[in-house]
Amino acid sequence: MGRKKKIKQREAGKGKRFAPHDAEKKSYDQQEPVFSLTQIRKDFCISKCGKDEKAAFADTLHRLSQKTWAEIKSSHRHGIGFEKIDRRSIKSGIPGYLREDVSFIAFRFYGKAPMVGYRDKRLFHILWIDREFKLYKHE
Repeated sequence: MGRKKKIKQREAGKGKRFAPHDAEKKSYDQQEPVFSLTQIRKDFCISKCGKDEKAAFADTLHRLSQKTWAEIKSSHRHGIGFEKIDRRSIKSGIPGYLREDVSFIAFRFYGKAPMVGYRDKRLFHILWIDREFKLYKHE
């Protein structure tokens, strides 16, 4: 049998390719949002959007990703900010895996057309793109 190689232990927080990630040290409100489309509902999907709507959606995600959650929270709801949506007002089926205490929020992306989802730490899960204003009663 050959000799066993001894694995060299590295010092914590040091590596050849990646610097340590300081994100865990900051509160989630001091971090930029990350967006997920993996749970989007098929009747309210990005595929239903036109070319201009898709461009506005991408632009909005980019602008939001340049701000921290704290900056977004302090912005106007029809600007770069968001508004809370009462879950009882949602007319589409809410995924069964979401607990009752999950709050929904809406960002505007094309005029006043909202993308609606929920926040989990710094991650925003987009569930609905409400381009036809059918998901909930809009005021």
